[in-house]
Amino acid sequence: MRKAAIKIEDQLAGWLTQDEQGYHFEYDNTYATHPDARPVSLTLPLQKAVFTSKVLFPFFDGLIPEGWLLDIAEKNWKLNPRDRMGLLLACCKDCIGAVSVEEIKVEDKP
Repeated sequence: MRKAAIKIEDQLAGWLTQDEQGYHFEYDNTYATHPDARPVSLTLPLQKAVFTSKVLFPFFDGLIPEGWLLDIAEKNWKLNPRDRMGLLLACCKDCIGAVSVEEIKVEDKP
C-alpha cells in the first residue's frame, strides 16, 4: 500500500491511498468540519465517505507533469510512466497551485 497526505496551502486536507483494490481518497475529519474548508477539487466534494476508484482520480492525475518535463522526471528518477501513483508521489511535492502531495511511508505488514 502507498499513502500520501494531501495538503491545501500546507494544511492537511486528507489522504490518498493505493492498494490492491485501487485508489481511495478520504478527507481529514478536522479539515472537513472546519467552517473555511474547501474541497480539493469539484470532483471530490467535502464528505465523510471515502472516495474509491480503480484508476487514479482525474484531479490527482492532472497534477502529474506532461511532455518534456515528464520525460525528465522518468529518466532522472527511473520512474515507470504507467505507475501514476509513483509519478504523483515523486513529482507533485511542490505543485503549482494550492494542492501538494506528501508521501507517507507505510510499513508492509508481514
